[in-house]
Amino acid sequence: MMFTRSIRWRIQAWHALLLTLVIVGFGITAHRLAATNRLRVVDLELQALVAKLGIAVPPTPASETAHRPPPKPGVSTIDQITAGGAHFIVWNVDGTVQASSAKPPVELHRPERDGTGEATYMRTFGDMRQAVHFTGAGRCFIVGRPIAQELAELRQLAWYLTASGAGVLALGLLGGWWMAARAMRPIANISETAEKIATGDLAQRIPTATSDDELGKLTSVLNSTFSRLDAAFTQQARFAADAAHELRTPVTTMLMHAQDGLATTPLSDEQRECFGACQRAARRMRSLIESLLQLARLDAGQELHNPECIDLAELALDVIELVQPLAEQHGIVIHNQLQSVTVRADAERLMQVLTNLLTNAIQYHHDQGEVRLSLKMDNGLALLSIADNGPGIEPQHLPHLFERFYRADSSRSSKDGHSGLGLAISKAIIEAHGGTIEVTSIPGQGTTFTLGLPAV
Repeated sequence: MMFTRSIRWRIQAWHALLLTLVIVGFGITAHRLAATNRLRVVDLELQALVAKLGIAVPPTPASETAHRPPPKPGVSTIDQITAGGAHFIVWNVDGTVQASSAKPPVELHRPERDGTGEATYMRTFGDMRQAVHFTGAGRCFIVGRPIAQELAELRQLAWYLTASGAGVLALGLLGGWWMAARAMRPIANISETAEKIATGDLAQRIPTATSDDELGKLTSVLNSTFSRLDAAFTQQARFAADAAHELRTPVTTMLMHAQDGLATTPLSDEQRECFGACQRAARRMRSLIESLLQLARLDAGQELHNPECIDLAELALDVIELVQPLAEQHGIVIHNQLQSVTVRADAERLMQVLTNLLTNAIQYHHDQGEVRLSLKMDNGLALLSIADNGPGIEPQHLPHLFERFYRADSSRSSKDGHSGLGLAISKAIIEAHGGTIEVTSIPGQGTTFTLGLPAV
């Protein structure tokens, strides 16, 4: 399937088809021309023998037909004809045999005459070629000879053309493969660079072609587009980081004043509600700012501070113990089946990811449910899955779950103050460790997040 989707293979297939048709057509044409030329030479030879035979065997007068015997053998022209391996037979106008070679290779019968006047035509019986000639008076001559040698030479020519065609086809396919590879190399470079950029490496650029052809112009346009895209993302990341830094101080001030206001006595119920609302809003804003700053650091590759060898099973047990009160509050039972696997990672960042995923599994869940954690080793990877039997996620939301600020009504809500950045941060942290994070879900049955990390 991959080959049929490849432009290079399709070009090669069309090239092979056209080259095969050209070679086969050339071979058939060459063989037919050679056969026609060989038979033409034989036909001219037989027609010359017919002319000689007409002189050597003159017509017999009708009055002498019954009294004159056929010419005796030993006539030099007739001996000359038979000595060359040819055979002949001559019929009079009345259909009697006037002369014939000693031992014809096949039984010869007088053919039916088509029309009147003088006529000559050629025919082939097996490996025999014959010339049939009717005179204007009605006499009939048949002269033939074996063409086995000519047929053998034509078969040999056919094998030679087949072998030569196969060789030319092989060379043509090799040359076509090389040309297709050379022609497709710039496209492959564009594809590889685009894939790297799609994974987040915006600094990648397509190698510039030296020629000023269509692909060279396309490369220049794409590189220019990638440069503007890189600059836009850099500016966006810088703006988010700078804005978050600038907002930290006023938000902290707002939170301090709200706390001081709540600590002031006496307060009316209206005043206490006002200060409480300010405090909740400030805390939510501070959480959003911290998430934006963390994403900015992850984008810049500056977030992993203390990578070390840790037992992922022990880390998962610590997270379970941490979220156990929240699980009990929602009536959720946490089961685990953890195999001891060592990974090299930043324990604090991994704990943040597991805490976020477990908290989501508990909060976006039907009460009195369960969450299952499992950890195992598979082909050098530590696979940690967090599965719940909650409401699940609709299929149209799954491709967008790890996008920043994306919310799915059935799985994520802003009522609890979440910013919609938790899964985006989790994905960035796991990818910074060289791992992967995937999600599968069946509406009404549950959701499973699977982390894959290189094991030590």
